[in-house]
Amino acid sequence: MTVKPLQDRVLIKVEEAETKTASGLYIPDTAQEKTQTGTVVAVGDDKEMITVKVGDKVMYDKYAGTSVQIDDVDHLIVKSADILAVVS
Repeated sequence: MTVKPLQDRVLIKVEEAETKTASGLYIPDTAQEKTQTGTVVAVGDDKEMITVKVGDKVMYDKYAGTSVQIDDVDHLIVKSADILAVVS
């Protein structure tokens, strides 16, 4: 399935949460916090508002966007204003 965001929206592939700490302890699913980073998969057509491009790793607002599943993979559609930073 192909999803093309409209206007100033961005489609982000959500990064999986770490299941193991640096010291080697496993974190159960119920204790894991939702990640706030992901990779840009597609962008809308409002080039003036969108400052990220496909392939950028970004950090977004914790409660932003709409969750969607595309081919059993978690994605998020957010407004470009909800993207906080580009992570490198």
